[in-house]
Amino acid sequence: MNKKLRCVIYTRKSTEEGLEKEFNSLDAQREACEAYIKSQAGEGWTLIRDRYDDGGFSGGSMERPALAQLLADVQAKKIDVVVVYKVDRLTRALSDFAKIVDVFDAQGVSFVSITQSFNTTTSMGRLTLNVLLSFAQFEREVIAERVRDKIAASKAKGMWMGGIPPIGYDIKDRHLIVNEEEAERVRHIFRRYLELPSVHDLGLDLRATGMAGKRWTARNGRPEAKEWSSGSLLKLLKRKLYLGLVVHKGKDHPGRHDPIIDQALFDRVQAKIAERAHSYGVRRRPNSSGRLVGIIFDDAGNRMSPIRQKKGPKHIRYYASTASIKRQHDKAGSRPRVRGDRLELLVFEKLAELQATIPDAALAKVVVDRDGFTLETAHTDPAGERRVQSHRVVCKLKLFGGVKRRLGADGRPAPSSHERDTDLLLRIARAHRWAEELESGKRASALDIADAERLRAATVMRDLELAWRPPRETEALLAGASGY
Repeated sequence: MNKKLRCVIYTRKSTEEGLEKEFNSLDAQREACEAYIKSQAGEGWTLIRDRYDDGGFSGGSMERPALAQLLADVQAKKIDVVVVYKVDRLTRALSDFAKIVDVFDAQGVSFVSITQSFNTTTSMGRLTLNVLLSFAQFEREVIAERVRDKIAASKAKGMWMGGIPPIGYDIKDRHLIVNEEEAERVRHIFRRYLELPSVHDLGLDLRATGMAGKRWTARNGRPEAKEWSSGSLLKLLKRKLYLGLVVHKGKDHPGRHDPIIDQALFDRVQAKIAERAHSYGVRRRPNSSGRLVGIIFDDAGNRMSPIRQKKGPKHIRYYASTASIKRQHDKAGSRPRVRGDRLELLVFEKLAELQATIPDAALAKVVVDRDGFTLETAHTDPAGERRVQSHRVVCKLKLFGGVKRRLGADGRPAPSSHERDTDLLLRIARAHRWAEELESGKRASALDIADAERLRAATVMRDLELAWRPPRETEALLAGASGY
């Protein structure tokens, strides 16, 4: 008597088109596979009624819910044979197929394609599968290239290539048609931005006046709405679509739709955006003036890069450890950030002092630590050999936004305590939250955070420093160590 083999059917369709029909492509694949399993009843094949259907999922990705459930059931030893209509229904990627077959082999599961007879338990079956899958992958890549070429050609002709229409337009017969009510909102946004200080203020103004964004109905019939944010408003203000253009890979093409914004208004808005670009909070400036760029390091060996912090009408320069900039605080040195102008003044004062005795001494390296910095100079001795010397400079390099000590009733600093300061703990937690919002793009700048939290910008920028300290400094700070 043949051993009973538990069989399941996996089906897939790349698009959702036609899935709403009573009998669709997935049903056709399943019906053919069921008939094949019935023909193998004499071999002990029995269909398990669980369905594994992926409708609207590409075969080029493993991120498919039914496939994930299938692999989980295979690993749970609930399946003996996996049946598909064609091998490319399971996957179109050779690398993904190798991973899937490894899972099948580990659990002794066979894989059968009813239109391409083979068995993965034999070497010839594996060879046949790999050849077929190579062609399937080739076909997918050719299709992708064809789609990209079609999109490029269509956009060159000014055609709209689908998706949710932007505010100001509706879609009719696959063309963008001006929605006059929304178009007037777009014009108002452009004009209002020129009257307000920033994009953030524009967002506050639109929310305060109740001016809605784009509204549409999703495929499931649920109404959706676009909420205004600084990012979405900035994208809208930069969009050349409103000039009647279609942009593809940096090239402008005349569109088949009517413009909403005139060129003069659009140009004024772009000029203001460019003018304000330098005023957003903390910004890395790879090419900013920094006389020590390339030769300054922290005491953990990390290079320090110039950054700028906006403080009122001025920009203050700093050198920051690259580890701290990448939020790898545990790898940063004991002084992750230092005022650029003060450090440069001290470095070049020391260099001038050294050049009084060694005229050709040149600055080679600066290493910053908690108590000051080490300066390395290079010069050529009378014998023509290059000499490098280190010079230790102990000085106070104050961190921006140092934490103030509490005062007692007599106005003098209160005695230090090793008990954790609850207020300080809350400030540190808040600072880390702000830093994450800046990194993720949820907040555009420290000024954005100050507006949202109803705090002074100086307070936000002072407390943000707490998020940039190495863990050991934070622990010492909470423990009440002196010098903070």
